[in-house]
Amino acid sequence: MSLAPEDETPVLATAAPSPTEKRDLLGNFCFYLHFAIMIFIVAGWAIPWAPVLWFYLAFLPLVAAHWQINKNSCVLNNIESKLRYGTWRSAQNAEEGAWLLTLVKNVTGIVLKPWQMDLVTYAVMAFLWFLGFGHLRWW
Repeated sequence: MSLAPEDETPVLATAAPSPTEKRDLLGNFCFYLHFAIMIFIVAGWAIPWAPVLWFYLAFLPLVAAHWQINKNSCVLNNIESKLRYGTWRSAQNAEEGAWLLTLVKNVTGIVLKPWQMDLVTYAVMAFLWFLGFGHLRWW
């Protein structure tokens, strides 16, 4: 479900190191930055300040468009790959293109196919956008 050519398939291994491995400082920073952005996406519609809601209403479609243009991968993962491996995309970065998919797997044990995760993600983001719009409109 990407507008980008399919010449590179994102790695769908795991978003977390194996139980015997630990994240390094860069890995922890990137993981928690992703997590903070996810919290803003999930809860931002409820923020009571109009300027933040306007930002939120612009931010959600930009995030979705960015995933489509970037082959279902987040630029944060690309930056981590660039810093860690010297390339914009790296098969060694297990989180690239699979951060949310593997977070769901690691937290709930539910294994979803990428298209199922995409369907859930875009539906939830659309719902959250409409909540934000409703909050702003009927303040």
